[in-house]
Amino acid sequence: MGTHINLLGACKMQPSMMMTRAIAHTGSEIVQFSRHFGVMAQFGKPPAAMTTTTLNFVKQQKSSDFLAPHRFSISEPLFMVMIPGQSQNARPGFGILEREKNLARSCARVCCCASISGSSSISSSTTQEGRDAAPSSSTLEVGGGSKTSIVPDLLQFLNKSWTPFHATAEAKRQLLEAGFEQLCEEEEWAVQPGGRYFFTRNMSSIFAFAIGQKYKAGNGFHVVAAHTDSPCPKLKPVSAASKAGFLNVGVQTYGSGLWHTWFDRDLSVAGRVIVRRKGVGVVHELVKVERPIMRIPTLAIHLDRTVNTEGFLPNLETHLAPVLATQIKSELLASKSETTSQTEGANGAMYSAKKAHHPLLLQILAEELNCTVEEILDFELSVCDTQPSCIGGARKEFIFSGRLDNLASSFCALRALLDTCEDAASLTDESCIRAVALFDNEEVGSDSAQGAGSPVMFQAMNRITRWLVRETPSEGIVERTIRRSFLVSADMAHALHPNYAERHEDHHQPKLHEGLVIKYNANQRYATNTVTAFLFKEVAKVAGVPTQNFVVRNDMGCGSTIGPILASGIGIRTVDCGMPQLSMHSIREMCGTEDVDIAYNHFKAFYQIFTTIDKQLSVDA
Repeated sequence: MGTHINLLGACKMQPSMMMTRAIAHTGSEIVQFSRHFGVMAQFGKPPAAMTTTTLNFVKQQKSSDFLAPHRFSISEPLFMVMIPGQSQNARPGFGILEREKNLARSCARVCCCASISGSSSISSSTTQEGRDAAPSSSTLEVGGGSKTSIVPDLLQFLNKSWTPFHATAEAKRQLLEAGFEQLCEEEEWAVQPGGRYFFTRNMSSIFAFAIGQKYKAGNGFHVVAAHTDSPCPKLKPVSAASKAGFLNVGVQTYGSGLWHTWFDRDLSVAGRVIVRRKGVGVVHELVKVERPIMRIPTLAIHLDRTVNTEGFLPNLETHLAPVLATQIKSELLASKSETTSQTEGANGAMYSAKKAHHPLLLQILAEELNCTVEEILDFELSVCDTQPSCIGGARKEFIFSGRLDNLASSFCALRALLDTCEDAASLTDESCIRAVALFDNEEVGSDSAQGAGSPVMFQAMNRITRWLVRETPSEGIVERTIRRSFLVSADMAHALHPNYAERHEDHHQPKLHEGLVIKYNANQRYATNTVTAFLFKEVAKVAGVPTQNFVVRNDMGCGSTIGPILASGIGIRTVDCGMPQLSMHSIREMCGTEDVDIAYNHFKAFYQIFTTIDKQLSVDA
């Protein structure tokens, strides 16, 4: 029997006293506990100065909350780091070691909890100022206890990333903040072992990578790939339309959305705009109008008596056009618009846009961009839901949000790369190249210059590999590198729906909170095979995280991902996986909070240990 230790007693805690993690010292190693299997994970030697490590505490939402006791079963006696709490009224608890760099390297910065009973929830709050407000903490409450979680950061990412352009811009910001160096595809590259780099294409796709200090010619890339786009209506090149005294905005559908879910929502626009700035020239800028400015109203049941018996079947050309304003109100800008159109015709750039789009819409864009209407040359806008992403469910166990498919995967992949490549020292023992690839246009087949169907990833791998071996070139270096590489194609998966359970195959029913779903398809709609699934599951075993399996029913069609496109395009070994979710392609989707952290930890482990795992099995030797 292992020693049992109470992490927290059943006591009333003060607001400053909820702990985020527990770390124990065995005398020779720092240990943290696996949440799912109750096994002890070891991550190297302890810091030399244990007594000088400072403490952090995370606030509770309510000071009246009680913390239930949780017991941790371990296999050997531990010397626990016991430090009294900061509040005079609170009993001693576990100290939380601050995420200092030395300790981070010793403990691999793996979020922890130990085989805890009880349901989980996120404790997060948002400010009333703005829809991008960040949660006040990153604490995941687990049956009264707590653990650090990336879910609050995911919510922030989702609320900022209304379009692929905004998602790429936010990823770029985080990479730069972490010290990654930006490259440009149009310029020469000079990369080196220990370096961390990224580049963007079309400002809607991004490729980031970190080169191991022990890199050798021919070693592979370990890539987690996802996509930045989601189904939505996009404005037509000529969007101005008027019907029955209203100003409508003409849209075209992008991807295979559940379009009926876009009706009766508070909508706005976001995307990119080409602007001519005085003294600067023509620039590419992003815009996001956060207030609701449009709506697609449904027809009252009194005028559509059969809607509940025959179904809601809107015509996507005539019924999906959002209402921007009434014509009477818009006439306030009419005279100004006519004058501008006449004077703009001579310089040629804006006259067509003036006629193509409602002056009222252009005025709103100009206000957001802090420019004049005349300075707006062109734009590419998507219709977006203004409701922010949030935590939901009676036990706060769900995420309700748009664009979970596939920004949730994109964020987990990006965060895992950032947290495993914090600096050159974190790559000391790495002999391969860690990378994340976030593509645009997956929802429409990936056949674009910035999609997975383009050679963008192969071109990057080719340039990086050839530069690193420029002084000692050898035969087939790029081809050998690709064959030693491994791709995790991360795209959201279909969770078992409680009201439509018959739509899943009886023995393959992914559930929320139970880990990444490994996707299989005999007809190669997914790229997973026995070898790639085995290796990815071995990573999960070492990391102490669960996985699930999925195949579609034989009497139903199967979707696909960027996995088969990249696997067939360059010959890279690939596994298809994804977090389980409900309401895929709805304007408002949902997934489980735990699955986000599981995916993040799985991807982190992939980057950290796959080099070792990959040596276990050789197929073509």
